[in-house]
Amino acid sequence: MLKPALAAIALLLTSAVLTNAQTKEETVQQIAEHFVKVPTMAGEFIQFGPNGHQTGGKFYIQRPGKIRFNYADPTPIRIISNGKTVAVNNRKLKTWSFYPLKKTPLSLVLGEKMTIDTKTVREVRTDEDLTTLVMGDDRIFGDSIITMMFDPRTFDLRQWVIKDAQGKETTVMIFNVEKNIDIPASYFKVNQLAIQQRQNEKYER
Repeated sequence: MLKPALAAIALLLTSAVLTNAQTKEETVQQIAEHFVKVPTMAGEFIQFGPNGHQTGGKFYIQRPGKIRFNYADPTPIRIISNGKTVAVNNRKLKTWSFYPLKKTPLSLVLGEKMTIDTKTVREVRTDEDLTTLVMGDDRIFGDSIITMMFDPRTFDLRQWVIKDAQGKETTVMIFNVEKNIDIPASYFKVNQLAIQQRQNEKYER
């Protein structure tokens, strides 16, 4: 459930590929510097799954490490990261699943600073409408690849795509974004131990 719930569909641009190493590094550096200036943001999102199914809702991000996706009805899903753990809650089934943040692609988006080495950046592409960063890191998410797309003038994040080891892609596009706002700390609270204890008690009955 986590992979399709976190990500985005493939986008092949006919833009030029930046093969000059210095230009590539400068572009990544500009994106990284912009990240530092936007520690919090909130807005709306639309997600397209591998089968074309569309969902959406509202999101909240507070770096480092915190995120919340509230999916609109009829999708009963919430995704919450408290800075260490990503929790996926199915309200209809009353179930929770937990994943270490550092082992998910979200860790690249949610860092306090965007620290990316040359081994992580697979490709940088740019044209008039988008600057696209393709990243992969076996240490973080195995064979999956994350593609992040930014406004080429402001370097605001527009959407991201996750392609898993099976080649399935999920796209998340964000809009109506507010930056540098106050977000209640309660939005990112997840008591994993208490939840797991309740689930264990339920299964033992």
